[in-house]
Amino acid sequence: METSRSNEPCTSSQAACDLVTVPTRQGLEAVDILRRGAGDSVGPVLHDDGGGTLGFLVPPGTAAAWDVPGSTCTETNGRGLSLNPEPPVEGSDWLVPPGEADPATDPTVLRRALGEAARLIKAADSCR
Repeated sequence: METSRSNEPCTSSQAACDLVTVPTRQGLEAVDILRRGAGDSVGPVLHDDGGGTLGFLVPPGTAAAWDVPGSTCTETNGRGLSLNPEPPVEGSDWLVPPGEADPATDPTVLRRALGEAARLIKAADSCR
């Protein structure tokens, strides 16, 4: 299923982006997959040090159709989300800072990367 989303990237200092949150292990695998992909790129990614999650900034409107198991997508409407070098949420840090990334991760590409990451984790865990 394709994800319905706006074509507007997250470019303002107060971004109206949505945020896809996943468990850290799956998120780190997905970041690696996105960085290795031919032409696939990753937007800013937040790491929640205490909660064990990663948050991928995606274009506004993504939350309306997001249905990937094990993840959530939240509309931020720019509330408290700034694309400055400082992380927008206390207790978090940028894994992929805004200045070193695309404006947002394409949700269709992220969906594929998260699926591949889940399969890799399942395969690795079954080898133990």
